[in-house]
Parts: sequence; C-alpha cells; structure tokens
Amino acid sequence: MAANRTLMRFTGVGGQGVLLAGAIFAAAKINNGGYGLKTATYTSQVRGGPTVVDITLQDEPILYPYANDGEIDFMLSVAQVSYNQFKNGVKEGGVIVVEPNLVTPTEEDRKKWKIYEIPIITIAKEEVGNVITQSVLALAMANYFTGETVPNEVLRKTMLSKVPEKVHEINNKAFDLGLKYASEAQQANA
Repeated sequence: MAANRTLMRFTGVGGQGVLLAGAIFAAAKINNGGYGLKTATYTSQVRGGPTVVDITLQDEPILYPYANDGEIDFMLSVAQVSYNQFKNGVKEGGVIVVEPNLVTPTEEDRKKWKIYEIPIITIAKEEVGNVITQSVLALAMANYFTGETVPNEVLRKTMLSKVPEKVHEINNKAFDLGLKYASEAQQANA
C-alpha cells in the first residue's frame, strides 16, 4: 500500500460526465506534483449504461491502477444500477455520496458506510442552471470528503483548463456549491 494513497469511484450511467470528472482529478494530482490515474468501465450501450470511473491518487508512482473490493475511500453515485453494481468496492466506514432522487441505499448500506444524500442533479439544474455541471459538483464534493486530496485551487484550475472559457463562470459556481453542500451535509450528519 503506497503512502498517501486515495482511491475514489464515480458511478453513474453513460453521458453523465463521470469520465471527465475522473480525468480532471488525475490531472490535478499530477499538476500538484503527485501521481494520478483513472480507469473507466462502461457498457457497450455507452449512453444510459452503467459507468464506473476509479481514480487513484498518490504521492509515489502508481504500480497497480485498479482498486480491489473493499479499498475505495470515497464513492459518488447518481444511478441506482451503478450504485448496486459497484458499491462493494467501498471500504467499510468509507464515504458514499448519492443523488437521493435516483439512488436509494439499503439499511444495511447505511450501517456499513457513511452515506450522504446530496441532490447533485437538482443543484446543477436549479442553482447552477446547467445539468452538465453535475460533474464539477461531484469533483468538489469528492475533494471535500477525502480531506482535500488535491488543493481546491489546483483542482479548480485544472477543471477550468478542461472546459471552454465561455462556461468558466458556471463551472466556478458549481465548484463552490459542491464544497458548500458537502460541508453542510457533513455538519448535518455529525
């Protein structure tokens, strides 16, 4: 096990932006002088099929890029089918953020993991004004719940470098809202 290793998993369905979120996180870790890698799995359906992106971030070279079951520190899920299929990768006591309008954890799940229900898609649609920004909300939330694995401003700068300048303002807003909602969810469940 490498020192300062963080394993994250974003799950959803094809077309929800989880692949881009994983790529941004890995690039941000590299931009901050570490090592980052994303591995993605999606069905042949692509749009609408179960999608999972695992992100490995660490301070030393990554020798094994895959997470074994029970190793993931943090998971975010915005689709029930993907949540059910990939949740067992999360270590006991790990953090899972779910979109409560689309994902319903079982009582057993709530005993095994720290589950936070944050309406990511609703926030993206109603507060940011663009549903596509859900991946940026997810980035900020993941970074918050993993103890700022990458400094927030490095993650923000990397994210902005991957999106067109005309959408920088809404993506900055989404990033700030992601941090705000993550903090509020943690305080409410303290």
